[in-house]
Amino acid sequence: MPAASVDARPVGDAVTDAVPWGAVWGQGAAVAQLQAAASDPESMSHAWLLTGPPGSGRSTLARAFAAALIAEPGDEAAMRQVIAGTHPDVTLLRTEQVIIRIDEARKLVERAYFAPSIGRYRVIIVEDADRMVERTSNVLLKALEEPPECTVWILCAPSDADLLPTIRSRVRAIRLVEPDVADVASLIERRTGVSAQIAEQAARHAQRHIGMAQRLATDVDARERRDETLRAVLRVRSVADAVEVAGTIVQVANDDAKALTAERDDAERTSLLRTLGIADGAPIPPTVRSQITALEDEQKRRATRSVRDGIDRVLTDLQSLFRDVVMIQFGRAAADDTSLVNRELADELRALAAAWEPSRTLVVLDEIALTRRNLERNVAAALAIESMLITVATGRTP
Repeated sequence: MPAASVDARPVGDAVTDAVPWGAVWGQGAAVAQLQAAASDPESMSHAWLLTGPPGSGRSTLARAFAAALIAEPGDEAAMRQVIAGTHPDVTLLRTEQVIIRIDEARKLVERAYFAPSIGRYRVIIVEDADRMVERTSNVLLKALEEPPECTVWILCAPSDADLLPTIRSRVRAIRLVEPDVADVASLIERRTGVSAQIAEQAARHAQRHIGMAQRLATDVDARERRDETLRAVLRVRSVADAVEVAGTIVQVANDDAKALTAERDDAERTSLLRTLGIADGAPIPPTVRSQITALEDEQKRRATRSVRDGIDRVLTDLQSLFRDVVMIQFGRAAADDTSLVNRELADELRALAAAWEPSRTLVVLDEIALTRRNLERNVAAALAIESMLITVATGRTP
């Protein structure tokens, strides 16, 4: 299976009578702006950038917009095809690797120059535009500078700062808003059927990331791992503690990645062998060994991305933890702790806030941000997290 491909999973709750904007949740202003553009060709831009924090619904909005552009008004069958990722005039680049490769970008640009086959536009969606290095971004730049007729680009990224200035200057940007915790909790409760208490806790711990909130709400093990990790970090007092906890964090991230990808990897391998006419357990002929190796390489890159994402989620949780400490230290936390992300740990957080100077907490937050940047530069995860936790233990950068 290719690392970047059309993702055929449903992206929303429903398709409305005319246009599938009902799949988009909590982004009324952005929907209104894109609806107006889709209905008025003269005001259309050839390239759009949808920005917002993870979980804000960037890709859902991108597909709804694509459906409105490609399908004629009232053609719900075509709209459903776009949402499902099966319409021939929509192409989705959704990488499962650490970065988008330059060869993937080149193929995307080639496809952009094809005329629409049956729809009004050809739409190219790049979900992870922030995962393009400069060389790869420059491949897209020419297509954005000289846009093909009837082709619309929709780029998605957490922030416009994640893209090159030359890219930003050639797109029309729309910033998505962050929903309230209460709104996310209500959505999760309706979608999953969990109790209001679990839904609220999941939405708060996920910091309004809808996908992560849904996972926390429905996965007891994920909730327990999060709690255990934060409590372990709060207990770090020495370099030895830092090394031990760092190893645990990386191991948990690796175990999670294996659990998430193992079944899919096996299914992909079985499917490929069946396509090649090789029976289960039969030896692999040398003539097709390269195809098996290519699949395994793609799966390894995907696993690397999954581990990175898992560690990044831990860092986000730790930021929330020490953000809570700073709130307490500066008297910004409510007396009933309702303003804390991790209010279940309120006693431990207040004890830490009393024991540390605010400057030390800010150093730790800076070190967490530095760790995230170091991991993006391919620094060994265990070493990067050890360094961060040594700062937690000592209050000093290593």
